[in-house]
Amino acid sequence: MAQFLNPSKTLNPVQLRLANSPSSSLLPVKSIPKLLKKKKFPSITISASSKMSSSQHQTPLSISLQALADGDRKIEVTNAIKNSVSNCLSETHLDLTVHGLKSKTRGKVRDIYDGGDYLVLVTTDRQSAFDRILASIPFKGQVLNETSLWWFSKTQHVTPNAVVCSPDKNVTIAKKCSVFPVEFVVRGYVTGSTDTSLWTVYKDGVRNYCGNALPDDLVKNQKLPANILTPTTKAADHDVPVTPQEIVQRGLMTQDDYDEVSGKALSLFQYGQQVALERGLILVDTKYEFGKGSDGTVLLIDEVHTPDSSRYWIADSYEQRFENGFEPENIDKEFLRLWFKDHCNPYEDEVLPDAPEELVTELAWRYIFLYETITKSKFEMPMTKEHIHDRISRNVSQALSSL
Repeated sequence: MAQFLNPSKTLNPVQLRLANSPSSSLLPVKSIPKLLKKKKFPSITISASSKMSSSQHQTPLSISLQALADGDRKIEVTNAIKNSVSNCLSETHLDLTVHGLKSKTRGKVRDIYDGGDYLVLVTTDRQSAFDRILASIPFKGQVLNETSLWWFSKTQHVTPNAVVCSPDKNVTIAKKCSVFPVEFVVRGYVTGSTDTSLWTVYKDGVRNYCGNALPDDLVKNQKLPANILTPTTKAADHDVPVTPQEIVQRGLMTQDDYDEVSGKALSLFQYGQQVALERGLILVDTKYEFGKGSDGTVLLIDEVHTPDSSRYWIADSYEQRFENGFEPENIDKEFLRLWFKDHCNPYEDEVLPDAPEELVTELAWRYIFLYETITKSKFEMPMTKEHIHDRISRNVSQALSSL
């Protein structure tokens, strides 16, 4: 097993700052007409009354996204985003600025530092898709870190996690553990645009995926009869689907560990769907990572139900749009994925085009809106002009000296 970890737990929610937020909580997203002429992505406009299908047992909060789409909050946030484009956290070098930190492991989004007894995980603003970096998104690292901390705190009844503390908006300090070399992807719908997405393989004729028998005649964006687990394992530079039997046969996990972790993953997803629906959202799919602590305890690590690791749709409009053959209204990074697929081959092109500033701004707003919707709290943007790396270095140094 790998000896480094992508974090996860929330003992003291130092960075959660769950302030009371406005009663209306759901992200208004405008379409970006000039940039997206080839593909029209739906703007999010939801009426205040929420009607759910009979198959959905909970009624989400009443939501008016149009009010947020053109409201003061979006203007405030968008202005802050535009002013912060030049101050994104794209790279970190804490091994040079924080005494006691050793090796650095650079992930797609997180930089992980060996702090002796602990790992220091810095969530950057890098935007990843297609197993590569597409852009840097203002405030993204803070959004992901604080969203995960909120979920880690709320899911301790399902599984323990590895978080020790969060000394900075972009940082989690976590227990060291041995990471299972498997990502546990849980899906509730047939959708997606990447090569390993369920819809991509299904439309190509696959009817048994990662050990799951799939019925015929499913259509894109349809709800599955039951949530399914589609694990992947890492190849050189991309994810490879794998069956539970292959995981055990290859020695990636023992049968007992797989059974425990798969059960936790499905339970986490079911709970996440419940919380999301209460907030007017559908948690469509997500991924989890797990490891073992020094005492043998299975720990949830990395991130939980963030807009990077998860797909979210608007619950109120899903059924009608699905019945009429329209794409669901979403508040995740799918529209950015589709823009790159329209303008290049993101899997094979050596150099990718720059993401337009309008898309970068829109994605940053969607991430912040999703955070505020899920946590029911107001996202606190840094008020000082201090460079993010300097702030992180100072806060991590103080935290490590006290542990």
